[in-house]
Amino acid sequence: MSKIVRYEIDLNNLPPLTDEQRSGLMSLSEKPDSDIDYSDIPPLDDTFWMNAVRNPFYKPTKTSTTVRVESDVLAWLKSQGNGYQTRLNAILREAMLRSQIGH
Repeated sequence: MSKIVRYEIDLNNLPPLTDEQRSGLMSLSEKPDSDIDYSDIPPLDDTFWMNAVRNPFYKPTKTSTTVRVESDVLAWLKSQGNGYQTRLNAILREAMLRSQIGH
């Protein structure tokens, strides 16, 4: 039996802050950066990012859509066996990531 609890937050309709939360945020905003103790947070240097992995629990949402694909492209995707939609998504994701690196 799964005990996973999911919460969704509408960022356009957040609950109001309590007086205590508002007071805490005000005191933090007035504090200079030099007074903030970062000693318990390791620096994120190049070594950290070289060893970083995607969150194994992350699962992107999927949206159903209709796409017009040329027949030979679809035949090629399907000829490789089950999962042609997953392969199509992987190809599109790779192109998306390549374009983001260039910008």
